[in-house]
Amino acid sequence: MEGVLVRKIKKICVFCGANSGKDVAFVNAAFHLGKVLGKRKIDLVYGGGKLGLMGCVSTAVAQHERQVLGIIPSAFTINNLVGETCGKEIKVATMQERLVMMMKLSDAFIALPGGFGTLEELFQMISWAQLNIHNKPIGVLNINGFFNGLLSFVDHAVKQEFITPRARKILISATTADELVDKLQAFRFEPDPALSKLKWSPSSNQKEKLDLTLRL
Repeated sequence: MEGVLVRKIKKICVFCGANSGKDVAFVNAAFHLGKVLGKRKIDLVYGGGKLGLMGCVSTAVAQHERQVLGIIPSAFTINNLVGETCGKEIKVATMQERLVMMMKLSDAFIALPGGFGTLEELFQMISWAQLNIHNKPIGVLNINGFFNGLLSFVDHAVKQEFITPRARKILISATTADELVDKLQAFRFEPDPALSKLKWSPSSNQKEKLDLTLRL
C-alpha cells in the first residue's frame, strides 16, 4: 500500500450469520478473518452470542488476545438463546439501538455471509454513509462468490439510475480478509455534494430541505 494514506482502524464491526451456512468455506473464512484482525491488532464489535459465523469470528479474535465486544438485544439473552458472548457484552433494548451503538463504537464494517439480519445491517450502514451520518468504510468478504448476486444487483441499480456511481463506491468487496482490510484502510469517503448538506444531531432527526431530487 505504498503511497496510499492508510486510515487508522482500531475496531471493526462484523455482521454475519447466526448459522454456519452450507459451505465449510464460510466457517473457515470467519475463523481466518478473526485471525487476521488479531494479527493486525484490531478489536471486534459484533452482535453477541456464539452461534454460527458470529461465534467463529469472535472466538478467533479472542484467541489472538484482542478485545471482543458483543452488542445484543436483551430479548436474545432470555433462556440463553444465542449462547455466551465471547468477551464483553452490552445489552440494549432494541435492534435499532444495537445498530446505532455498533456504528458509534466501530471504525469500519465487514459483512460475512448471512441472512436477512446481516443484509439489513449492511445496507443500513451503507444508507447512513450515503446520508453522511457517518464516513466509515464498509465491505463484504465475498467467500466463494456468496455476494456475487448482491453485487450484481447493486450494479444493476446503478445502471437503472437508482444508485449514483458515487454512492456505489461506498460498498467495497474482496475475496480475502487481508485484501478487504487493506481496502478498508485505504478507503476515502466522497460525500454527495447535495447530501453533505444534511445536518444531523443527537437531539434531532430534522434535516435541511433540499430543492433537489435525491436518489436515496
